[in-house]
Amino acid sequence: MPRRDLREKVYLSLRRDLMSGAIPATERLGEERLAERYSVSRTPVREALARLLADGLVFRGHDGLHAYRPHVDDLAGLYELRQTLEIRGIVRAIEDATLRHDASAIVTELELWTRAREVPPTDITEVVSMDEQFHTTLLSASGNPALTVALCAVNAKVRPVRMVGSMTEQDIRSQIDEHITIGEAVLEGNLDEARTALLAHISSHEKTVIARAEQAASMAGALRI
Repeated sequence: MPRRDLREKVYLSLRRDLMSGAIPATERLGEERLAERYSVSRTPVREALARLLADGLVFRGHDGLHAYRPHVDDLAGLYELRQTLEIRGIVRAIEDATLRHDASAIVTELELWTRAREVPPTDITEVVSMDEQFHTTLLSASGNPALTVALCAVNAKVRPVRMVGSMTEQDIRSQIDEHITIGEAVLEGNLDEARTALLAHISSHEKTVIARAEQAASMAGALRI
């Protein structure tokens, strides 16, 4: 495999494993261990780690490199940024009547969540993945790709905390209903209603995540305090 392709493959594989939680947040990112994990030499691993450090998905601790773990004080700021980005996707369509959301993308998401209403997911990883996909799709459908790129960066930083713990069946069903309400409001052109529902949804998420983060003893290293 050409060297450039190998570097990119290792970078993408390591990035995926960090973002999915396949590599625990508490695990030190040693070059030798990662080289063995991906069956490559240490050079492409070193280059991948340097890129991930620049991306903000890796940080340098006193004992080496680790997956990014949000400081508990960072979470409110990250959610404020998330709220700003997502609400802007709705507001820009309110301000300019010529702008229309991509209806087909939203319909596809609604079909997914309607099926989930019938057979709710039980794994928190799947719930978080579905949630992120819905929100990035909704924002992308508003027509400003830069907003979506920024939201993906926020999601990557909050995800380690969201993946910890569990959700009750009622929590999951409530999330399903909230996503469907938001999506249907956008499709029907009820943008003020969509904005209100989206704001309430994000605010509820923020409270849940911060409460979970403050229980540092049970966080298994998913954040720094």
